[in-house]
Amino acid sequence: YEKSADKAEAVAAEIRALGRKAVAVQADAGSTEGARAAVDGAVAGIGGIDILVNNAGISRQGLFADQSLEDIDALLNVNIRGVVLTTHAALPHLGEGGRIISISSVLAGRVPFPGVSVYSATKSALEAFTLGLSRELGPRGITVNTVRPGATDTDMNPADGPQAAAMLSGISLGRYGQPQDIASAVAFLAGPGASFITGTSLLVDGGAGA
Repeated sequence: YEKSADKAEAVAAEIRALGRKAVAVQADAGSTEGARAAVDGAVAGIGGIDILVNNAGISRQGLFADQSLEDIDALLNVNIRGVVLTTHAALPHLGEGGRIISISSVLAGRVPFPGVSVYSATKSALEAFTLGLSRELGPRGITVNTVRPGATDTDMNPADGPQAAAMLSGISLGRYGQPQDIASAVAFLAGPGASFITGTSLLVDGGAGA
């Protein structure tokens, strides 16, 4: 986590209550030092890494000509640079059967409305990185995939937000996704049933991309 210490510690406590190991590590996902600290903290706290889920991501919407360089840098740093750095730091700890799962977006390679050019570009880059890495790590028995959420009810894109009505009109199932919908897709790709799936993007968008 970067700022939400209380929420991160609460999740870790829930996991420990289930009899599992968990540790919350503060780190800046977009910096080399932060990526290394996150991985080192996880290894120290739970004893190793078998599954890496790259979940950090931000959105900064607005026409490209109007976006500040600070917003553009933030999008690039968190959405793609952070994934590359964290994956690089974690790779020495992953062995046969390891999993790398990155959270992408329905907007990867698809721009249905103005104002998401840089965001879409970062997620498209993430998809390309995943494809290349799946080729490199396949011989080591490590799978590399992405999950591409559509409109999901989170702080970044709430179901009661100003754009919700417009988004709902394009979703076949007629509702926003819930965080558990995305978590279930990640759990599937992390499990034994997905051992022959790599270099793939799992679309979880309620039919918005149909």
